[in-house]
Amino acid sequence: MRFCVDAHALGRHLTGNEAYVRNLLDGFEELNEDSEFLAYVSAPGAERLVPARFETRTISGNPFVRLGYDLSRKLRQDKADLVHVQFTGPIACPVPVVVSVHDVSFLEHPEFFTRARRLQLQYTVKRTVQSASRVLTLSEFSRQGIARAYDMDPARIAVVPAGVSRAFRPQPRQHAKAFVEGRFKVPGPFILTVGDLQPRKNQIGLIRAFEELLCAHPDLPHYLVLVGKETWFAPHVHQAAKKSLVKDRIHFTDYVNEKELLQLYSACDIFVFPSFYEGFGLPILEAMACGRAVACSNSSAMPEVADSAGLLFNPESTSEMVRAMRDLLLNPELRQRMERLGQQNAAQFSWARTAQMTIEVYHEVCGENLRTRSRKATAVR
Repeated sequence: MRFCVDAHALGRHLTGNEAYVRNLLDGFEELNEDSEFLAYVSAPGAERLVPARFETRTISGNPFVRLGYDLSRKLRQDKADLVHVQFTGPIACPVPVVVSVHDVSFLEHPEFFTRARRLQLQYTVKRTVQSASRVLTLSEFSRQGIARAYDMDPARIAVVPAGVSRAFRPQPRQHAKAFVEGRFKVPGPFILTVGDLQPRKNQIGLIRAFEELLCAHPDLPHYLVLVGKETWFAPHVHQAAKKSLVKDRIHFTDYVNEKELLQLYSACDIFVFPSFYEGFGLPILEAMACGRAVACSNSSAMPEVADSAGLLFNPESTSEMVRAMRDLLLNPELRQRMERLGQQNAAQFSWARTAQMTIEVYHEVCGENLRTRSRKATAVR
């Protein structure tokens, strides 16, 4: 079998989508799998991010060209048996499609998107889902949302949770703190959050809660570090920080690479994830794998991911967010217990398992396609 993966997200700082496809390909590399793998990339140098034994092809970085004809044309040339895409597949695809839809936030919370992006996703994802042989998603929460949104049989939707890269593991704290101080100019202990600066990540709510925390406990020496790529919504987040009474304690890093992120996780005192909506919430597990205590929202898929290893709060409630941060910072025994539980929880999520579950879906789809073609050939005879 020749399995092809649309890996155009590689090397383009597309955060969650890039992390998903890169780690999935690495997971495939670890499997004892005889099938051929081919990755389609767009960014210059992205082929270096693909496991060496996999073939790569360059496709257009322009989504209209890539989805309009370039990817379909190359799939024919490469005699693919299947293509795996994220959210949106090519028009007139010549092979069965497996599509990963991580969530349907663009339908359930359209206010989190620009109008153009919302309309584009509403059209292209619907087209892809309705024509796909199988839909993959990361959580039971997202599976139910997809089934409702597209009036689908849930059996066509497979829950295949993401994993945690082995790169995320506890590091020497003093070394990590020194790195963060030197690289990001954060001079003291800090609270960390990770996520693109966009409405659903709720950084503005976290800034408000951080201000209340320091006003209630002025003896706390902590800073707030916000890691995440600048987006169209970023000016609103920066404005909230500038207006804060504790603006001098708030730091932005913009996009960081994996090695920098590892040091940030390892150096922080606690990790807070205040998002309103997530189809999974991979940073929760990354922080846990690095040995950090986590407080996160009690909404969407996050309770599934954090399980009992994180303190949950209502992301709409500033007081609950303040209480969760305060309890972790001021109660060392609680913090240490959550750190232990977090590492145990994160250990259950591996990309090898994700890759194995995904490969099983590939083989199911190809087997169904072969049986369908055989029946058609028999009917013609």
